[in-house]
Amino acid sequence: MVDVTDKVSTTRVAKAEGQIAMLHKTISAIQDDTLPKGNVLTTAKISGVQAAKKTAALIPMCHQLNLTFVDIEFDIQTENIVIKSTVKTKEATGVEMEALTAVSVAALTIYDMCKAVDKTMTIGEITLVDKKGGASGHAVAYRPAVGIITMSDGVAAGKREDKSGKILSDGFAQAGCAIEKQLVLPDGSEELRKTIKSWIDSGVELIITTGGTGLGPRDLTIPVLETMFDSRLPGIEQALHAYGRGKLATASLSRLAAGVVGSAIIISLPGSPGAVRDGLKVLIPTIFHAFHMMKGEGH
Repeated sequence: MVDVTDKVSTTRVAKAEGQIAMLHKTISAIQDDTLPKGNVLTTAKISGVQAAKKTAALIPMCHQLNLTFVDIEFDIQTENIVIKSTVKTKEATGVEMEALTAVSVAALTIYDMCKAVDKTMTIGEITLVDKKGGASGHAVAYRPAVGIITMSDGVAAGKREDKSGKILSDGFAQAGCAIEKQLVLPDGSEELRKTIKSWIDSGVELIITTGGTGLGPRDLTIPVLETMFDSRLPGIEQALHAYGRGKLATASLSRLAAGVVGSAIIISLPGSPGAVRDGLKVLIPTIFHAFHMMKGEGH
């Protein structure tokens, strides 16, 4: 199974569709409820819902998911029945397979209940028609110009490697962003404020700082940023804290800050490589949608 332990749990929806073709007289018998095995569509609906919940038992590499909604609908046509499924969850991976399995088993149930009177039936065209949630749920084309600032006495003095800065640079580059600026400054450097203002003036739209968020006397990143923000982004701060606390109890001791300065978004992350990896999981691609909102394009 694919490891989804560190993925963010979000509401995820998948819709699938398929059809079963049959004789017109079989369609009529289904509508008139005259087939010997009983009500076909009611039984097929129940079997589809049950199949969605049992997908992990049927398909070896599927994750066991807590489904929050499953529905099966039927569109009866002249010589076929279109089967539509909708499946929802609030988990760390999607429900495409559950939606497809629901349609498949519903179709097989119809076949089973009608096979005594119709030898011509065929099942086909089962396909995923829509999915929402997770990374694809916030898919937008726009990618901001990114700047990354590492705040660390050790890195600035050449005593430590800038692992966190590289993780951030690689992560945003892989997401399609141009890394316009990258810099290392000592903790508490007076250059932080000047650098941010200069970068914003040069067109950098998203500035990520790493380091200086702890409780030590040299952890001064947050006090500086708090005096610069035109407005805070508490939702981003809460999401970053919640994700970190879900993995490590001591994450609650790190300070975080996110806000808007002029036309740019500034987000501070802790200095550890693990914390910035977690930050990337929360921010990408959700944060990109913020720039559509800032341009007045709505949610």
